[in-house]
Amino acid sequence: MSFDANAHRASSLAGWEEAAPGWVRRQEAIRTLGAPVSRWMLDAIYLKPGERVLELAAGLGETGMLAAQLVAPTGGVIISDQADGMLEGARARAAELGLSNVEFQVLGAEWIDLPLASVDAVVCRWGYMLLADPSAALGETRRVLRPGGRVSLAVWDSVQQNPWAFLPTSELIERGLAEAPSPGTPGPFALGDRDRVRGLLEQAGFAEIDVQALDIEHRHPSFEVFWETTLDISRAFHDAVLSRPAPEVEEIHAALASRLEPYTSADGALAIPARTLVASATA
Repeated sequence: MSFDANAHRASSLAGWEEAAPGWVRRQEAIRTLGAPVSRWMLDAIYLKPGERVLELAAGLGETGMLAAQLVAPTGGVIISDQADGMLEGARARAAELGLSNVEFQVLGAEWIDLPLASVDAVVCRWGYMLLADPSAALGETRRVLRPGGRVSLAVWDSVQQNPWAFLPTSELIERGLAEAPSPGTPGPFALGDRDRVRGLLEQAGFAEIDVQALDIEHRHPSFEVFWETTLDISRAFHDAVLSRPAPEVEEIHAALASRLEPYTSADGALAIPARTLVASATA
């Protein structure tokens, strides 16, 4: 069956709107996981006070808010996402931090509703791989960048390098509750190849391309926290698991706990390896 890009876009938007409350509830864990990735991304683009930054597929806007502190007091950040529910959470966080140099826009990364050459830098953490057409999104990214502007991004490496996702997904697939993603379709691990990332950046016209792997960890104080967090932030896992009768949910819970035993310490805490690809380039 051929890939229906428009159907994907519609289901993606609906899914992220539904997921937004769970992401807000788990924002501290998400922020902790992504912090080293955001730091790499911002270090790679050498932001200066006075610059204008766009964050695409921002979710709760963690990277954009860190950027806002670097470009203050005269610079600013546009934190954008296709899901207004995510931006509601980002607005609340910005207010909590007292940030006055951020604005929020509902934008799709494949068609960025901003003028040509209107920003100095673009950041996108774990967004491009979810898009129907990441090539178009990177072309749009370059279009809105001023000459010499910089982009930095992160996408997950292959699923095999990310047992925090590989093991729950494997459990569901083996039970017939999920299907393995078709090659070439969007998803968390769709761009988990350094050559592919480099090729997409080159195709969009970027130069001075740097692609690296960055190892991080999913840390949780217990398996129960991991389980509840996964239900909260992954709509696919949530819907697949909670559609089943209670005894089967208990079976899935026990089986996944067993799969994650190698990453469990004596006190029950989890430290699950994760690997993301990070890249920077110049327009």
